[in-house]
Amino acid sequence: MITLPTVRHRTLNVNGLDIFYREAGSPDKPTLVLLHGFPTSSHMFRNLMLMLADEFHIIAPDYPGYGQSSAPSANEFDYTFDRLAGVIETFLIKLNLTRFALYIQDFGAPVGLRIAARHPDWISALIVQNGNAYIEGISAAFETFKPFWQDRTAKTEVPLRGFLTLGTTKFQYTHGARNIEAISPDTWTHDQALLDRPGNDLIQLSLMHDYQNNPPQYAVWQEYFRKHQPPTLITWGKNDPFFTEDGARAYLKDLPNAELHLLDSGHFALEEDANTIGALISRFMNQHVE
Repeated sequence: MITLPTVRHRTLNVNGLDIFYREAGSPDKPTLVLLHGFPTSSHMFRNLMLMLADEFHIIAPDYPGYGQSSAPSANEFDYTFDRLAGVIETFLIKLNLTRFALYIQDFGAPVGLRIAARHPDWISALIVQNGNAYIEGISAAFETFKPFWQDRTAKTEVPLRGFLTLGTTKFQYTHGARNIEAISPDTWTHDQALLDRPGNDLIQLSLMHDYQNNPPQYAVWQEYFRKHQPPTLITWGKNDPFFTEDGARAYLKDLPNAELHLLDSGHFALEEDANTIGALISRFMNQHVE
């Protein structure tokens, strides 16, 4: 009989916010922190955690406004990437996690790389999956954001609200996938239920507006790469309509020893390539992380 590892579902109070997180594996083993993207949560790592829990200690939090974490209104909480990074940084400190490999995807990149640049000694390795740190790879889809960034009004919000619909949520999971039948509809159904909570649209719009403050940080993160050369594994869905494979290759400019794998998948490559990514992480971590 096959016995699956146990995933613990926990909550930690961070500055008055309940931050939900999933934890698996023994704390005696090397730690891997998983930071999720938009519009999902730690739910995106549910399968990967089961694959890696026997070898590693795994922590996957939900940001404020996502998943099962507190979601104060946009009037009560400053939804910026600086603020999300600050909350997750404090979360890690409260758990006494100051040495770990960091997995970043989508929104997880601007959250996690802010932390890595501030605390390079915390990072034993980087695992990058469809999360940009370079202008290269940002697709034409972001042209829709520019009027909204320049002047946030009810009119300029309209195109961005399209990103909060069920059709777009499903598109993020299915576009570029080689086998749509391998992707559970539970993914977009789960995410959409959370997006549709009253007031969550304003939370997401606040972060979409603040996204313009991420590219100016790229130079800081690239300097972190050049100076500290963290062991880096890049597993990238090459058919991503938002973050193209040029964004994956760009890391090699500053991290020439990074290991790059382009997968025939889309933005949420874990949904059909968890076995491949899990095996790559296992080998990579055992090679580079004590």
